[in-house]
Amino acid sequence: MARLAIAGGSIGGLTAACLLRDSGHEVTVFERSPTELKERGAGIVCLEPTSRYLTQRVGLPIGDFTIRTDYVRYLGRNNQISFEQAHNYRFSSWTTIYRLLLKAFDADRYRLGHDMVGWSVQSNGIDVRFADHEPFHAELLIAADGVGSSARKQLQPNAMSHYAGYVAWRGVVPEGDLDPSLAGRLSEAITYHVSANGHILVYPIPGMDGSVAKGERLINFVWYRNYLEGDDLGHLMTDREGQNRPISVPPGQVADVHQAEVRAAADARLPDDLACLIRYTPELFLQVIFDITVEHMAFERVCLLGDAAFVARPHAGAGSAKAAEDGWALAKALDETPTIETALDRWEAKQLALGRALVERTRSMGRRSQFDNSWTPGDSDLMLGLRGPGD
Repeated sequence: MARLAIAGGSIGGLTAACLLRDSGHEVTVFERSPTELKERGAGIVCLEPTSRYLTQRVGLPIGDFTIRTDYVRYLGRNNQISFEQAHNYRFSSWTTIYRLLLKAFDADRYRLGHDMVGWSVQSNGIDVRFADHEPFHAELLIAADGVGSSARKQLQPNAMSHYAGYVAWRGVVPEGDLDPSLAGRLSEAITYHVSANGHILVYPIPGMDGSVAKGERLINFVWYRNYLEGDDLGHLMTDREGQNRPISVPPGQVADVHQAEVRAAADARLPDDLACLIRYTPELFLQVIFDITVEHMAFERVCLLGDAAFVARPHAGAGSAKAAEDGWALAKALDETPTIETALDRWEAKQLALGRALVERTRSMGRRSQFDNSWTPGDSDLMLGLRGPGD
């Protein structure tokens, strides 16, 4: 069994860590943050690769950490249902999944405050270097250091982010703060509204403490709106302190003028149920939508995993699932292949194909909703899924 280092302790890194630990490897996770990670309760689609470790290995019932919706529903501008079909999805929050995976891992091998600054390959492995700590010798470095991956920048310097032309306005509202009838409608379905050059979706997620009990959950929304690159986008992403944030602006930091504008736009343009939800959101936050593709994921004694490799637009709800699937596939390859080098070759070919297909599909979905105005309710190509619509 091998000594492995994982740089990045989010959902992808933790899933890989747990699986590789279970296979008998000596695994240590190095997270740059000095404290446990927080995501402000943002919702995620909980596809099977994301939940698999918790259900199959930890033994948690899936209903303990996800919420099931039974319908895909579209609202027209008049707040009436314009399309509905029976379809089950499961939703959770980034924070809920992260906390459960962290609990399943070994606390003494999850090292906070370790900012990886580089590495050097040796004849017997790899020495991983950190800003304020001693180097760590391993046989394989798994770089799971997210969308701003320093490992990707070093290994794939031509893999640049491509702005999609729009951002996601996001927010969560405690279910108990809403009128019970409104909360009931918004918790039984994933609810969409499609307008000219944009769309919004709404679904329920666990509460900040992970509760999935009715009345203790959150209603999560994501509203995609177009902004021109340059001054338009730059002004939007300048926070209350005057700091430009190129990727996201967290709750409490979005400039008042932009919060006022988006609330006014919601009142003017959205169905009443969805406008009401945005009205009740205490603090909105922002996420720039972009994608990144890579030509390679494996480099001798280093590999890129999750968002450190491909970053796909969120329209398929598969970002966390892709990161987790990279971990499942890597553990399988290392189990079934005699050497790390041959295991990485086998793993890379499959995960490159998966990442490329997901990026291309989510680009198409984004074009249809934000620019082509060809997003059609009921089109099976628009279903959520990792390997394909509805998967």
